[in-house]
Amino acid sequence: MATPLSTTATTLSSDTMSAAASPWASSLPDDLIRLLASRLLAGDLLDYVRFRAVCAPWRSGTASPRGQGVVDPRFHPRRWAMLPEGDGLYPGHPDLRGHVRFFNLDTGAFVRVRIPLFEDHYVLDCYEGLLVLQRDHDTAIRLLHPFTGHVLDLPPLSTLLPQMHEELRTYPHKTSFPISDPSPLLLPSLMGTAYMVVYEFGYGRAAKIFQIDTPLPGEVLQPPKLIATCTVVKLYRPVFLVECDSEILVIGHSDVRRVSKMLVYRLTDLIVGRDVPVTSIGDKTIFLHRRTLVGFI
Repeated sequence: MATPLSTTATTLSSDTMSAAASPWASSLPDDLIRLLASRLLAGDLLDYVRFRAVCAPWRSGTASPRGQGVVDPRFHPRRWAMLPEGDGLYPGHPDLRGHVRFFNLDTGAFVRVRIPLFEDHYVLDCYEGLLVLQRDHDTAIRLLHPFTGHVLDLPPLSTLLPQMHEELRTYPHKTSFPISDPSPLLLPSLMGTAYMVVYEFGYGRAAKIFQIDTPLPGEVLQPPKLIATCTVVKLYRPVFLVECDSEILVIGHSDVRRVSKMLVYRLTDLIVGRDVPVTSIGDKTIFLHRRTLVGFI
């Protein structure tokens, strides 16, 4: 169940959020208001929120994200990513006073958000702008919408164990979902394909990439399929998975040193045994953190 935070979750400018109504604005046809709102919502949630703040007719004629920020995919801030501060200033660090910055992957704009949950939660990842949190005292996994403050509690991790293949109970480290076509991720059954990196124990051991085909309603989840193996000859851990232009890229280090060269492979190449690194990702930029992928522009 999604529940709102008890305190303010965002510090957006009050001037932006309370724009004065104009006669022309309040007299626009309802269908035009809905059309404009849908175009804005398809681009950036915050632009949509500012649009609804113009006047009462614009608010009444459009869907409110209040209470729906997590459960309704339309209101996910998918083009926003959390920005690590560096210098050991992790989310929840006392010097940050509960604040964290997000940046827009399209425009480069920054928003500073206050999230009180960081006092007793740990950030595991940021997916479509939603923060995946782990609560300290009971390891509960929760989804947080940073701009609306709503929280969705996920089922306990123990419920996943019966579904996991024995080999994946060791140390699954990275997962990836192709999201160029968002429709598979918007369905309750999470239909589509997921990819997971599992590290073998021991220094210098390989990283295995598994494919998980999520089942249709009523079907049984099948064991993951091993599709590629990254030996230290190819990549040193940590190994990252990222979707770019409908392709899954596999990213790692050229040797054991963290300051070594970063190597990028196409997963499709590794599957067929073609060990040729990608030399260019065009006009894209990848932001990496020691634990996870931060963002992709």
